[in-house]
Amino acid sequence: MNQATRPEKQLWQLASIDIRAAGPRCKMLLGDLNGDGRAELVLVQPDKRQDVRYIPHQVQCLTAYDLHGKLLWQQGEPDAGAGSHGSDYPAQIYDIDGDGKLEVLCVMNGKFYILEGATGRLKSVYDLPDPHAHDCIIIANLTGSDHASDIILKDRYHRIWALTREFELLWTHEGNIGHYPWVYDLNGDGYDEVMAGYDLLDHRGKVLWSCHDLEDHADCIWVGDVDDDGLMELVIGGSVTVMYDREGNERWRYDGSIESQHIALGRFRADLPGLQIAGLDRMVREDDGKGLKGKDALFLLDCEGKELWKEKRTTSGWLTIAETLSNWRPGSPDYILAYRRGGGVYPALYDGYGNIVAKFQHEGYAVHGDLLGQGTEQVVIYDDELAVVYSSHNIDLALPTSGIPLIQSKRLYSSTLYPGGEVTGPGKK
Repeated sequence: MNQATRPEKQLWQLASIDIRAAGPRCKMLLGDLNGDGRAELVLVQPDKRQDVRYIPHQVQCLTAYDLHGKLLWQQGEPDAGAGSHGSDYPAQIYDIDGDGKLEVLCVMNGKFYILEGATGRLKSVYDLPDPHAHDCIIIANLTGSDHASDIILKDRYHRIWALTREFELLWTHEGNIGHYPWVYDLNGDGYDEVMAGYDLLDHRGKVLWSCHDLEDHADCIWVGDVDDDGLMELVIGGSVTVMYDREGNERWRYDGSIESQHIALGRFRADLPGLQIAGLDRMVREDDGKGLKGKDALFLLDCEGKELWKEKRTTSGWLTIAETLSNWRPGSPDYILAYRRGGGVYPALYDGYGNIVAKFQHEGYAVHGDLLGQGTEQVVIYDDELAVVYSSHNIDLALPTSGIPLIQSKRLYSSTLYPGGEVTGPGKK
């Protein structure tokens, strides 16, 4: 953290969108719903369940906006009594049927809905395999198709259900499945393996290996060639941060954190080999009852799991979410996007030395993506009333759209409050 980095000279605010019609406590998804070459925003409001420790949320309402703030469609009725971000919201944007157009997938009213992205019109509805199978939605390729179209559902912590697009049950699994299993074809056989918390499953649901000595549960999972050896590794954040090879052999373990709530792989430092692992340590969770407020801290590890730096936080706040952001501007390294920091700390981008390179003057949650298909990513910071779109450079939203549909990346159709991900090549997500 001792190398000076020049802050961003310009931080452009491209749009400020009134999202109050979506209701409070929403989660935002991004996707080019109408295929015009520009992303739209979908606000997902949860149901009224307040205690989601054991039974997760369903969706109360979906509201779609364009980047000009026009409300495009709404499914469901917003509710002022909606619950909070204590668990994932079961909704994703994805082309599930492979027709080249995006759908919105969600669990509402005890059913699984597939909606037409452009209009919100109902296309299909299915019964859930279990009343509690609605913690999150994971898209996978378990049947060897050219287009990933299988669906994984889970309850809060113990069971998952693998289904085809037509909701035919493929298999179930019980175990310590964590928050958001990550799917990836580790052995190149054309089928996804599933890292379900501490168990690696093949596409038939068979356990290939398990992490037997890890406590609690997996908060987030990343896949990448961390050490540049040509093979993919798995990095898991939870009670510790630990890396395994694809055969289940532990490569290293970082136990310098109390609770590794979030991790994020990236090439944050050009002077170091391989990938670096950013993380978020919850050092003090909530209030300890003795006047000590909750506190967290960002940290960065090298490809061997050695600590490069750890934030010395002076304010309270223990709910930070940290993600990898790539292509903020042409040629830039990966940055760490940290938000929901609390204690008066605004969302910001941090470089590989722990310096802030861009600070967003609006508190709230964040999403990011290449909203306009120009090769750089924008950041949207949002609360219950406004969604503010930021960029590293000025973009005129009044210009005509390209008409070429944006590709919905795996990161965007794997949206979760516990972000995982993958790095599939040098700097490529």
